[in-house]
Amino acid sequence: MTIGKLTWLSIASAALAALLALAPARADEVKAGDLVISQAWARATPNGAKIGGGYVTIENKGSAPDRLIGGSADVAGKIEVHEMSMDGGVMKMRPLEKGLTIDPGKTVKLAPGGNHLMMMDLKSQLKQGDKVPVTLEFEKAGKVTVSLDVAGVGAQGPAGAGASGGKMEMNKMQDRSGMKM
Repeated sequence: MTIGKLTWLSIASAALAALLALAPARADEVKAGDLVISQAWARATPNGAKIGGGYVTIENKGSAPDRLIGGSADVAGKIEVHEMSMDGGVMKMRPLEKGLTIDPGKTVKLAPGGNHLMMMDLKSQLKQGDKVPVTLEFEKAGKVTVSLDVAGVGAQGPAGAGASGGKMEMNKMQDRSGMKM
C-alpha cells in the first residue's frame, strides 16, 4: 500500500512539473507603489523606421488613482502616451496631453489599436527577440524602468502569452509619418 501511495505521488509530481514546463512564460512584473506593470512588449520595426509602439498592462492595487504621463528610453528621442480612436469611420491617433489615468482597483492594458506608448525619433531598429529598457513616468509612482520584449512586426500581443490583443487590421492604418502601425 505504501508503494502505491509513493507511486501516485511520483506520478502527480511529474504531471505538475510537466504542466508548469508547458505554461507560457510570464512577462516580468514590476511593482511601483500601488501599481503592478506586466506584459511589457513592443513590435519590431523595419530598418530606418523613426517610430515604434510599446505596450504594457498596468494594474492599480491602491485606493487612489495614478496617471501614466510619459516615458523615456535610450532607443527613442521621445516617448508619449497615445490613444487611437474612430472618428467618422476614420482611425485617429493623438497624444494624451494629460496622460492616462489608472483608477484604483482597475487594470489598464495598452495594446495595438488602442492606447499605447509612441516611441518617436528611434535611434535604432527594434529587433524581434531584443529587450528594450524603457522608463515610464507616473504622476504618483514616479519613474519606473521596465523592459519591453520585442515581438514580431505584426504581433498582436507579447510573445509566448497567447494574447490576441486588438484584432484590428493594423496594417491598413497609418499615422502621419507614413509608418504602418
